[in-house]
Amino acid sequence: MPVTARLSKHFYDRLGEQVANELVEWFNQVDAQYRSDLRELNEQNCARFDAKVEQRFAEQDARIERRFAEFEVRIEKRFAEQEAKFEQRFAAFEVRIEQRFAAFEVRIEKRFAEQDARIAQRFEAQTRSLYVSLVAQLALIAGLYLR
Repeated sequence: MPVTARLSKHFYDRLGEQVANELVEWFNQVDAQYRSDLRELNEQNCARFDAKVEQRFAEQDARIERRFAEFEVRIEKRFAEQEAKFEQRFAAFEVRIEQRFAAFEVRIEKRFAEQDARIAQRFEAQTRSLYVSLVAQLALIAGLYLR
């Protein structure tokens, strides 16, 4: 909002109407020029400030992106290490399970062999006793028949 400069009546009386008006006009032109210069200076300062803010935001974005990339690399590395540990542990567990199953199979085979041996011994003993009793019965029948 422009402000028009005015001089006192005493100025007008001393300098005259024309000179006082020229002086007032000159003051108004100087004021308008200063306002224009100030507006330009403020616009330039705002532009520089905006540029600095944009630059700082860009730098901060780059820093954040770099940090996230580093974090992602660290996380990937840790996941890979954990996966390797799990694979190693699962492999060791699988080996132990295989060993235990093999030992269990050996024990079962041993027990089946022992059981087969016992069954064979009992079968032989029963077969012998059957033959002995058959021979005894045949001898008894033959003795009764020949008498």
